[in-house]
Amino acid sequence: MQPLQANDPPSIGPYRLLGRLGAGGMGRVYLGRSPGGRTVAVKVVRSELADDLEFRTRFQREVDAARRVGGVWSAPVLDADTDSPVPWVATRYVAGPALSEAVATFGPLSPQGVRALGAGLAEALEAVHGRGLVHRDIKPSNVLLSLDGPVLIDFGIARAMDATAALTSKGVVVGSPGYMAPEQVTGRPTGPAADIFALGAVLAFAATGSGPFTGDSAAVLLYKVAHEEPELDGVPEELRRIAESCLAKDPAVRPTPRRLAELLAPGGDAASLVRAGWLPAPLTERLGRQAVELLDLEPTPHPGPAAGDPGGTAGGPGGGHGSYGSHPSYGSHPSYGSFGPPPSLTEPQDAPPFAATPPPAPAPGRRGRVAALAATGIVLVAAAVTLALVLPGLLDGSNQAKGGERTPSRSAGSGTTPASSAASSPSTPSSPAASEPRLDAVPKAFAGTWKGDTVTANGVPGTMEITLREGKVGAVVGRDKSVLDLLGQSYDCSGDWKLAVATEKSVVLDTSGGTNPHPGICSDGSADERFTLNADGSLHYRSGDSLAGRPEGDLRKQGG
Repeated sequence: MQPLQANDPPSIGPYRLLGRLGAGGMGRVYLGRSPGGRTVAVKVVRSELADDLEFRTRFQREVDAARRVGGVWSAPVLDADTDSPVPWVATRYVAGPALSEAVATFGPLSPQGVRALGAGLAEALEAVHGRGLVHRDIKPSNVLLSLDGPVLIDFGIARAMDATAALTSKGVVVGSPGYMAPEQVTGRPTGPAADIFALGAVLAFAATGSGPFTGDSAAVLLYKVAHEEPELDGVPEELRRIAESCLAKDPAVRPTPRRLAELLAPGGDAASLVRAGWLPAPLTERLGRQAVELLDLEPTPHPGPAAGDPGGTAGGPGGGHGSYGSHPSYGSHPSYGSFGPPPSLTEPQDAPPFAATPPPAPAPGRRGRVAALAATGIVLVAAAVTLALVLPGLLDGSNQAKGGERTPSRSAGSGTTPASSAASSPSTPSSPAASEPRLDAVPKAFAGTWKGDTVTANGVPGTMEITLREGKVGAVVGRDKSVLDLLGQSYDCSGDWKLAVATEKSVVLDTSGGTNPHPGICSDGSADERFTLNADGSLHYRSGDSLAGRPEGDLRKQGG
């Protein structure tokens, strides 16, 4: 916790301020004390934003949503004034670190601790969903650990399952990569089951110190959530099946919050597990000492006016709080709701919430695979060597994170070697075997529509579909089907393929050149796209496009 500064008011509403807890993109968060002695977190909106009618409407909606949340395992809104010249909201202060912080410092929780965590959060979700809300951003930094049990925070982006959701813009998806449900990633309707998916990911993190979907960028995480199975190798056997059920791709087969609580705790009673002791001993000891320090805490004197514009930034309602006492790293750090954290604060794995609206699609006309999209500050998944090979360039070379390793996010395309400079991807077509006589056209055996599974050099699966026809060298002899559906938006990377080299058993096609309809999503193609006839009549495809991940696989002719 930081001391109050000269431009900080000594009080907000009835709450005497004790210090600064943190800041988010839209306001400042203070530690305060009520006239009755209760400790609270007070979040204040910047005055310039308070003049924005649309923002006030949004803030009011978020406070209303947070007021609807109650129960033992959540941080309720205690007071608010959304009509004040400078709107503010006061929530319960939780004396404890975020799960992400606790695991980083003390290591994963014990199986007993994970059960208590999951059962408590399941009960919290039962209350949330019972009030017609979906949290939509459950992640380790939105779960606080107190001596009394886990606390779910940050309902700033909770979405009501009724008409109050009208303020959420069409095509805008909110959540945190790695903890979003597949239906959120693909832009499908999101319901209570999305929170269960995120809770399953949180359980895996609590048990192992790593989320079930790891990667070096938001794009990789989004792809894995939508298309790959979770990595649960380190989760204890007694918890693995429970986590797997929560992480099912199909929302309909995930357990309800009540069923999940019953699976984790005897009789579905989380409190019984908490009473038995659920936190690591060093953390329990630290929290006990800090609770005493908090009781003795007095406002830090500062020069300046008795009141004023709080300035700075504050998160949405219901968020987390801040460090305190002599060990600031162990206080629960601020939660920032849909406003996002300040640039100086980062989280290694559960990336900040985002709201990204895909850009409008340019005119079609470019061939080939897909790389990555940087839009509104976030890297989105890009896909498909032809129908649906997602994330090729991002997983090329050594850029992929292995296992639980954490590597910094990069903007689209950084660290990737273009096909023209990659040693394994020559800029001119590689010739088939020198002994094979050259032809001046595509052999009849290649004509038709071919489709099959592919895999990149780094093991990312995909699907390839292309239609080939007879034609001369230099002419367009094929067109692939390469369409990516992402966050409710379609990106067509399909294009024309020209014949470069032909023999009886092999052809090399050129997809380079031309206009790219979605730069950063569609790759720029390659001059070495090879198709070779197999003995069983199938067609082996091997790409030289390094940005697409050099996919390879066997294709079979469609339609007989």
